[in-house]
Amino acid sequence: MISRRELIAGGACSLAAAGGARAEENRSITNVPGIAVGHWTHESGSTGCTAVLSKNGAVAGVDVRGGAPGSRETELLRPEMSVDKIHAVVLCGGSAFGLAAADGAMRYLEGEGIGYAFGGQVVPIVSAAVLFDLGVGDPRIRPTAESGAAAARAASDAPVAMGNVGAGAGATVGKMLGPRRAMKGGLGSAMLELPQGIVVGALAAVNALGDVVDPENGTIIAGARNASGSGFIDAMQWLRSGRTIASGAGRNTTIGVVAANVTWTKAAAAKAAQMAHDGLARAVRPAHMPADGDTIFALGTGGPAADSQLTGTIGAAAADVFAQAVVAAARAAESAFGFPAAADIQPGAE
Repeated sequence: MISRRELIAGGACSLAAAGGARAEENRSITNVPGIAVGHWTHESGSTGCTAVLSKNGAVAGVDVRGGAPGSRETELLRPEMSVDKIHAVVLCGGSAFGLAAADGAMRYLEGEGIGYAFGGQVVPIVSAAVLFDLGVGDPRIRPTAESGAAAARAASDAPVAMGNVGAGAGATVGKMLGPRRAMKGGLGSAMLELPQGIVVGALAAVNALGDVVDPENGTIIAGARNASGSGFIDAMQWLRSGRTIASGAGRNTTIGVVAANVTWTKAAAAKAAQMAHDGLARAVRPAHMPADGDTIFALGTGGPAADSQLTGTIGAAAADVFAQAVVAAARAAESAFGFPAAADIQPGAE
């Protein structure tokens, strides 16, 4: 099996090296046929970006639930708009500055001849969303167009590297009481297989105000720490008691992608993205706050036709795998820049 260290280091175990046991060895979004993922992480470890490619094009939808999103090419995903497919989603650190990474991914795809054809040229369609990590490390370090090109160039169907990589490099969680009590977030991925050979996968970059909670048992995995630093305050209990969020804590976002190897409409993709947010709300408490930018894209890479019933099944599965991806992000994270990781804290409450 692939160790956590190997995944964090870059998912170096290829599918070929794994003996072709794709479903058993690769439990990430790249198990979805037609999906490739690559990361660029700044050498300081403070920021990065992640490119999710569908080189043959994917029918996509998006749902934005946070009150402060930073995004690109989301309006064209509305069902009434004329563009049918996109070729990549780029998830970026660097706040609004990080959207520059999408330009680089677009240039890479153009060089590969991928995009909508016109007059001997191609125009790739690249959507993007950002998270705020400027408070980690040097705020002048942000993903650039070259960063996005590097992430796209690195994309493969190998198991997705998780933790302090790509868009999760500078992510933090549990910021209810400000950065002194926060913890390291990160990037995670998960998948499950449905009948008919349909694979549903998710990828999440988790930079949340709230606690990351295991929805299977309600245990807080990472969140705002208590005064001793040995356990958690429980963000929802904190709010219910009438206490307030620390000043300057509102720089938070969980962004991600869900994907399935199905043929669907943009309306169906949008519904799957909406349902995937249920998983975010199960695994991050609270979520979708006014200062969050929570955004999830949904991609259909082609396969069985998804009617209303199948779309609902995929959406329900997407919620489960997105929650698992959020949990995976917190568990794969490693301490950095003074932020402890889940592995460093013993669960408890003050």
